[in-house]
Amino acid sequence: MKVRVGRDVLAEAVGWVARGLPGRPSVPILAGMVVDAADGQVTVSGFDYESSAQVSVPAEVADAGRVLVSGRLLSDICRSMPRDSVDLSGEAARVQVSSGSARFVLHTLPLDEYPPLPEMPAASGVVEGDVFARAVAQVVSAAGRDDTLPVFTGIRLEIRGSSISLLATDRYRLAVRTFPWQPIDAGIEANALVPAKLLSDVAKVMSGDELTLALGSTRTGDGLIGFEGGGRHSTSRLIDGEFPKVRSLIPTESAITSTVTVETAALVEAVKRVALVAERSAPVRLTFTDGTATLDAGNGEEAQASEAVAVTLTGDPVVAGFNAGYLLDGLASLGTPLAHFAFTQPTRPTNLTGLRSAEDAPTSDSAYILMPMRLPT
Repeated sequence: MKVRVGRDVLAEAVGWVARGLPGRPSVPILAGMVVDAADGQVTVSGFDYESSAQVSVPAEVADAGRVLVSGRLLSDICRSMPRDSVDLSGEAARVQVSSGSARFVLHTLPLDEYPPLPEMPAASGVVEGDVFARAVAQVVSAAGRDDTLPVFTGIRLEIRGSSISLLATDRYRLAVRTFPWQPIDAGIEANALVPAKLLSDVAKVMSGDELTLALGSTRTGDGLIGFEGGGRHSTSRLIDGEFPKVRSLIPTESAITSTVTVETAALVEAVKRVALVAERSAPVRLTFTDGTATLDAGNGEEAQASEAVAVTLTGDPVVAGFNAGYLLDGLASLGTPLAHFAFTQPTRPTNLTGLRSAEDAPTSDSAYILMPMRLPT
């Protein structure tokens, strides 16, 4: 192998693949990354039996070759190189990585022991990368992080013809986002539970391109989903489990008794300030009256904080308590100047959506459902 690649291009490609490699692999060989140089490009790929990532970048290839090296180490080396280009050269046993006067020699891993990457399922349709990235960003914060409850660490993908809905919940909040796409089969209906971390990584790096979604069988536990865009490929096993029926938590129009509209940025800053004195498990109290939302946190024995923000209230006054972190996540996901709260009862879920202007009506294509916390008497 003898090849020259742009440093930034190579570092980004290797770094993306390395993020998916296991930190403590069950089999040491899975810590490796395949580097394949041929036909004017370098392709790097990784696989851990659950998910795979592969990306190709343009390169000056003098001699083709294929090697397996430590993925995370190669990523660290590529980021640290002093010049604008990186040279890769070597044979089966060793690979030299150099840039300017910096030289690294890596021992290769046995390539014949590395598992082959899974094949991409047949394409199901395409979606604009920016639309997909925005939708994932709006729901991913609501996904769980407890690996002992794997169903909650996934994002449910519901395909109904020309629309896709993403749903995520950690049992304390729920996020829903629906967006259009172009399916190959106009009558397609499918459900899949995709690891939230993988979906987030894919959305970030493929946001500027048209993204091809490829969904394999979802009838068995070995279902596979694939993404392709901008020279990158990624696959993942689907999570095997029954996602909870959460759509009933979204308040219906007839059940709403009060709504509040407030400037998103102003509320975010106020929540951040008063939350400084709130204990980790304690709620921030929000009292909504005509024209004002008063935020309170803390208790009489220690520090206390209070701040008022201008709001527009329609309906009855409301007093509710929310986890500050969950509330901030929801506000951050809106991406709009105004935040709109829809309340039913103080102990029932609250729907948070975004508005571009005060004249707009809340849409049904997104929702962030917050479970209120019990307030101290």
